[in-house]
Amino acid sequence: MPFTGIATYDGGSTLPEIVDNVADLVGIISPFETPLLDAIGNPRDVARSTRHEWLEDSLNPNSTMINDGSGYNTSATTLTVDDGDIFRVGDLVRPDASDEIMQVTAQTSTTITVVRGYGSTSAASLVDDQVLTVIGHAALEGDDAAAPMSQLRSRLENYSQIFTETVSISGSMDAVSLQGVDREFDYQVINRLRELMRQLEQSVISGVKAASTGQGSASVRRTMGGILNFIAGSNAVIQDESAAALTEAKLNQAIRACWERGGRPNAIVVNGFQKRKISSFISSGLRYASNDTNLKQMVDTYESDFGVQRVILSRWVPADKVLLLDLDKIQVMPLAGRSFHVKPLAATGDFRRAQVLGEYTLEVQNAGDGGHGVITDLATS
Repeated sequence: MPFTGIATYDGGSTLPEIVDNVADLVGIISPFETPLLDAIGNPRDVARSTRHEWLEDSLNPNSTMINDGSGYNTSATTLTVDDGDIFRVGDLVRPDASDEIMQVTAQTSTTITVVRGYGSTSAASLVDDQVLTVIGHAALEGDDAAAPMSQLRSRLENYSQIFTETVSISGSMDAVSLQGVDREFDYQVINRLRELMRQLEQSVISGVKAASTGQGSASVRRTMGGILNFIAGSNAVIQDESAAALTEAKLNQAIRACWERGGRPNAIVVNGFQKRKISSFISSGLRYASNDTNLKQMVDTYESDFGVQRVILSRWVPADKVLLLDLDKIQVMPLAGRSFHVKPLAATGDFRRAQVLGEYTLEVQNAGDGGHGVITDLATS
């Protein structure tokens, strides 16, 4: 459904969501101009502060890596690891790319002591950065409850950004009908709304929060961070291709990286050049009938081993990037009572003036830990 900028939130007559609602005007805007907003859809709630916050949580990690440059032979039982706190006595552990199973008998924050070749499995040499995965915990019958383990929730924030344009026409212009335009004022309002929606989609993709005084001040304008701003950090899926061309293998690699971190991207958002690259994936499989007069070579849905992704074409995505998004984890939210609306301004002469404005923020969950991803620095010619 087209994005209208109106939350489904309803605070009743004491706190109406919309002031001077112009949803009918917004709704007629071509959905092709704001395809990502249309795909995200209307928000489930509204922001209640100019500083919008949300919490993110995660399950306890179940893997870490060997942290010893020389590695270990098959008889070593004390192993240095990146994070020993993820283990408990009794855990069964499998080294990556190995058939060996080990059982933990003791642990510290940096080491684990294990039984090698547990259950008659064959011990194998271990190397630095080899992943150790906990496949399950084995508790003793009648034993006391184990110490609790949980993760601290992280608090994320974004700021609302005010989008505004002004309409001003003379009294005469407001009174007459022009060729194809019955009401010039309404026509100008519609065009300004189109511009604001365009700005909103670009901000959702590429917006950046202020480095300091993010909440704004008398001299600092509030700006909201966009999706690219949130896909950052050491755990984020950022696949830099160093100006190489997009291929199906590279696309699958990035989707897989999200999947391995627990993400489930359901949309691929691209500009025109990369959209043609994705559509070219099917070129080798095209077949034509002798009497077929229609040629169709495009990919609207990409089904990989790691899920089904809708391919969304947006002219506002940077040409060298491909966004892998879980749209269920994204909301474009108005500040309560500040969806796009028309605010009449006082006239001091023979003219009619109004301000078209709205205030919005972006909530994007799990962007820094694999819920979303980006392929960047792709060839664009």
